[in-house]
Parts: sequence; structure tokens; C-alpha cells
Amino acid sequence: MAEVRQPKIHRRNSMMSSRSVRSAAPVCLGLTCLALVASRVESQTPPGSAAEWNLAAAAAYLDERQTWWRSWPPAARDHETSCVSCHTSLPYALARPSLRAALGETGPATAEARLIEDVEKRVALWNEVDPYYPDQTVGLPKTSESRGTEAILNALVLANRDAHEGQLTGETRHALENLWKLQFTRGEGAGAWAWLHFDLAPWESDGAAYFGAALAAVAVGIAPEDYAMSPEIQERLGLLRAYLLQDVESRLALDRVMLLWASAELSNLVAPEQEESIVAEMMRLQNSDGGWSLASLGAWKRQDGLPPDRSSDGYATGLIAFALQKAGVSPAQQNLSRALAWLVRNQDPRSGRWPASSLNRERDPTSERGLFMADAATAFAVLALLQADHSRE
Repeated sequence: MAEVRQPKIHRRNSMMSSRSVRSAAPVCLGLTCLALVASRVESQTPPGSAAEWNLAAAAAYLDERQTWWRSWPPAARDHETSCVSCHTSLPYALARPSLRAALGETGPATAEARLIEDVEKRVALWNEVDPYYPDQTVGLPKTSESRGTEAILNALVLANRDAHEGQLTGETRHALENLWKLQFTRGEGAGAWAWLHFDLAPWESDGAAYFGAALAAVAVGIAPEDYAMSPEIQERLGLLRAYLLQDVESRLALDRVMLLWASAELSNLVAPEQEESIVAEMMRLQNSDGGWSLASLGAWKRQDGLPPDRSSDGYATGLIAFALQKAGVSPAQQNLSRALAWLVRNQDPRSGRWPASSLNRERDPTSERGLFMADAATAFAVLALLQADHSRE
């Protein structure tokens, strides 16, 4: 277990944009005072700068994999579209626009543009397109699960596009309208959405509806033009907040990471002391090499009966390093600095990708399906490293 050094957290001002941060008065987490830790770590020069990892190789890998996914027959959907996958397409859509400025690109990559076109088409034809997995061919309740899942993913993909462009488009407003229409308003799942369940960890397994709800919160929070303040959505937004905060302590550590990310985008979601508790928990879970293991963030059991790999992986390390920074932890903080260094060290110099393995079964890590986790790992590693580079500018 890594030595825990409590981070300096820049507390968000609730009167400002949810993505703005400011320095806070010193507070103490456990036995370590943040002010004392800050004095020790601010002078460090953390690794992980753009000069130390290959942005172009990462972009090429992500483009190649998204191009492959869109052409892969099992991913095809009606009206000549493809589904948005949690392992490949969604992480790609979140990370690829961030690489544009760093690479000096003047517009979206071809694979990115085609993904956006697919999403926009499915949003525009929402009442005409077939669900990802219809009840008639897959069984109940897959139509409902497909619609809820797609509504969240469509809204997030388009809101992220608009956040980079700085303007909320009509297509994104339509996607957000579809989102709210499918939100549960009563019962045990009030505030959440139906979510695909194929007994595949971590995104399509028991409790994964929480992951989806956190993504919905991110979508609402990053949508430009202060969309989250719109009067007409406040009642629904209140239901979402209540759902995300219900029984937080009994949920998977992965869920709390997602809550930390969502709270960074959606103001007043999590109390400061709860956020600090999540940050401290992530530090305790860090491996001695500086990374994190996805297997340590839940209690999943592999379908082949083998124990899950608890070595550090690119997905858990990238996601947590990204979420910590979004929550205001400085890249110079020792634990986070070591995580960023792990990411720099573990990019494959030939392919540009980062390693991650399945929680479900043994796979050839270089096969088409075996790369699914590497797709997510690469995207979140990119987001974490670019966030760090941006913070140092």
C-alpha cells in the first residue's frame, strides 16, 4: 500500500461555475494538515508533462480503435449508425477533443466527426430508431435499458462537444430533453435511469445504474450556457442529486470515484467533508507503484473463476487521477504526482495505448475484444495527463 499524503484541495466556490476552483483555508484530513502537506509538495516538479508521453501515438491509437468499432458488425445499428460503447466510443468522445489543441489540429478527427454524426442522427430520429437491444430479439427489459443508457450517453457525448465549443446546440438540448423524459421519478431507482445489464463488470453489471447516473450528472454539469441552472430541470436535477447521495458509503469505490468526478462538474452536489473523505479513500487504495487497480474498486468476480488482476492498470489510474484533479487536487501533490508518473511510464511506445485487463475473463490483450479495456484506459490516461499539463500552464 502506498504512503498516504493528504492532498491540498482547492475548494470550489458555489457561486461560481461548477468548473471553477479557488484556494481554500487550510483544513485537516485525518492526522495530516493539508496546509503542512502543501508546504512540502508545492516545490516538487511533478512528472507527466506533454514532453514525456506521446500524444500523437495516443491519438492515433484512439482514432484507429474508434474507426474499427464503427465498422465492426456487432456494433452496427439501424439507420447506418453504431452504438456508443462504454469501453471504446464514450471514452474516445470524451478524450479526443482535448487532444486537438495539443496536437495543433484545426478540427475533429474523421473518426470523431463520424461518431458525432451518428449520435446526432439517433437523437434527431429518437422516436424512429430501434433501441440498441430490442426486447424482441434480446428479451425483457432490454428495450428500456437500451433507451435509458443511450439517452445518457448521447447527452454526454454532445454536451462534451459543446463544452469544447462553448455553445449549447439545439441537438444537445434535444438529447437532454430525451434524458429527462426517461428518468425514474418514483420507487427505489428514483432519480436514475434504466441501464444495460449483461453481467459484464464494471459497466454492465449489478449496481452499474449508479455509474450511468453519475455520467448524466457530468453531462448536465458540463453543458455550457449554465444549463444546470435552467429552472425547468431543477426538480429532476434534485431527484438525481438525491439518488447519487443515497447510501454512498455502502457503494463500490468506483461509484465514489464517479461521484467525485460528477461533483466537480455539478456544483453543490457533494459536501466538502464528503469529498475530502473520497479523496482520502482513493489515496489509501493507491498501489505502491503509484497506480490504481480497477479490481480494488469493487467486489467483482470473474466469470472464469480466476481472481481479478490487482496490479495497477491504465483505466483505474487514469480515471482516478483525472477525477482527483477535477476535484481540485494539485498535480504536485505527492500521491497524484506518482500516479501521473505511472501513466507516463506505462504508455506502450509502439501502440500508444495504456494497459488494462478484463474483470470478466481472460482475454488476449491484443485481440479486438481484448483491447476494449485498453481503449478506456488510453482515453482516461490522456484526460488525466492533459489535465495536469493544463494545470501547470
